[in-house]
Amino acid sequence: MRKLRALGFAGPYSGTRHQFTTLGAARLAIPSSEEIGVAKVRELIREVELLVGRTIEVDEWNRLP
Repeated sequence: MRKLRALGFAGPYSGTRHQFTTLGAARLAIPSSEEIGVAKVRELIREVELLVGRTIEVDEWNRLP
């Protein structure tokens, strides 16, 4: 969540199955801790890139607070 907030996302908010965060009118589901793995993190970063409208390099992601 800290990294998403650093990119301008708000939340987390309670949803029906998952918490979610928002960026403007866009909504991004936050996977539960049991679902987090490398593939899920990569998918999440790809979704974030689409929402912020730019590529986020691994170094940038790792530097985010």
